[in-house]
Amino acid sequence: MRDRFSRLRRKYLSLGLGELAAVAAFAAAAFVLQQRLDSAGAGAALWFALVPLEFVLIQAGVYWLLARTWIVPGRMPLQLARIFRGLRIINPLVLLVGLAGVIANLPSTQMAAVVVIVVWAFGIAEYVNYYLVRLSYPWTQWASEIGRWRTPKLVKDMRAAG
Repeated sequence: MRDRFSRLRRKYLSLGLGELAAVAAFAAAAFVLQQRLDSAGAGAALWFALVPLEFVLIQAGVYWLLARTWIVPGRMPLQLARIFRGLRIINPLVLLVGLAGVIANLPSTQMAAVVVIVVWAFGIAEYVNYYLVRLSYPWTQWASEIGRWRTPKLVKDMRAAG
């Protein structure tokens, strides 16, 4: 039993650090990409697309790191569940503000516009993955699992907290 908890703690540590590393990597890539996008408004549009994605990824990283603390008691603390429930409501608003910023600053070149829209859409996918329906599975299982519409672990933890 103790070995199972140790494995879960390591897995959650890896997931949490992975999400936070993605935040840093995407920000660094955006700084580099911003210099290469020569379209008017492209830099602003990129950041309007990226900030909602980063916001969700930070939540995900923090969630996995904190989840390590309630493996043994088995339940997310109620106050923390309330915070994540609030974030579940705030995230779509942040995504909409990001979309408005993308539209207002839509790059004039097609390639830059596609990059910005894909970044924003990835934010939607991450929100869906953590708060609505699980989308991420190991590559070898993705095709067989995606159609099962599983509830994300974060949502299960929020529900179990009360």
